[in-house]
Amino acid sequence: MPVRADELPTTAANGNDGDPAPPPGLVVLGHFDQPPGYAVNRPRGSASWLFTWTTGGRGRLRQGAVETSVGAGDLVALAPGVPHGYAVEPGARHWRFWWAHCQARPSWAGWLRPYDTGDGVYVVASAPAGVHGRVESAFLRMHTDARWTGTGAPPTPPAPASPDGPVAVAHGSAARELALCALEEIVLLTTGGALPTAPRSGLDARIRRAEELIAADPGAPHTVRSLAEDVALSPSRFAHLFSRQLGQSPMRALREARLRHAARLLEGTDLPVERVAAASGFASPFHFNRVFRERYGIPPGAYRTKYGDPSGPAVSGRRGEPGEYLP
Repeated sequence: MPVRADELPTTAANGNDGDPAPPPGLVVLGHFDQPPGYAVNRPRGSASWLFTWTTGGRGRLRQGAVETSVGAGDLVALAPGVPHGYAVEPGARHWRFWWAHCQARPSWAGWLRPYDTGDGVYVVASAPAGVHGRVESAFLRMHTDARWTGTGAPPTPPAPASPDGPVAVAHGSAARELALCALEEIVLLTTGGALPTAPRSGLDARIRRAEELIAADPGAPHTVRSLAEDVALSPSRFAHLFSRQLGQSPMRALREARLRHAARLLEGTDLPVERVAAASGFASPFHFNRVFRERYGIPPGAYRTKYGDPSGPAVSGRRGEPGEYLP
């Protein structure tokens, strides 16, 4: 059964604390279509991240000293702990948007960083139209998965129509992880396509293509020969050109990409270290441990302890007095 607004726990009471926000650790989301006059004010901010994806109309969000106006196809992420508020933009007829409160996975930081506008505000404006359908589907799936009890088959997402009104809360660990996976897809789709990387001046297109192949799948069994064949160069010519233009050999660049990929897996998953090594292209766990320690200064297990998701599989929140809940 969907959880409605008046059934949710809160961490802030009305009054000096402003509008209530959900407790940290929960994944809470919904879809609203609000008329003029709708506004939320939180002088103390929220204990969790807030993501909004606008599907129609106009909204305005502020956090700290930063204020931004949003329209269809804009994703905004507000980091926790900073005073914020948002409303239907003055003069707009409505604001239709998805919203989600959660603890962001550490691996999302690198994707959001290019869109940092200050005070913990990340604005991904005008994501390509080609990804809007997938983002909408991911939100619908997230809304459905958040209500899964963990037994039986997960519920089927509704037809492509946004479920206005009901708010979904992912209480179980399976529902929470599925919902976060959907939100991770949303963050990746919007950040990956909205800010194209400017090509470096003077870089050979074949070397750029080899870089892209490595970045797209660092765990693949790349070799100098396979990469050279993919860009139509002889192995010797490819290795020479790659090293001259990028300042490191193809295999050194591959190792660095694999180590970055392994670090992201350690930050955002609970995969055993041996599986992280294999998924990142390292055939030997012992070799992986050695080169990881050389690169990051600590072994993989200690890295996960230091930088991994601190919220765990599920965090329960304090239940407050029943009352109206706003995203």
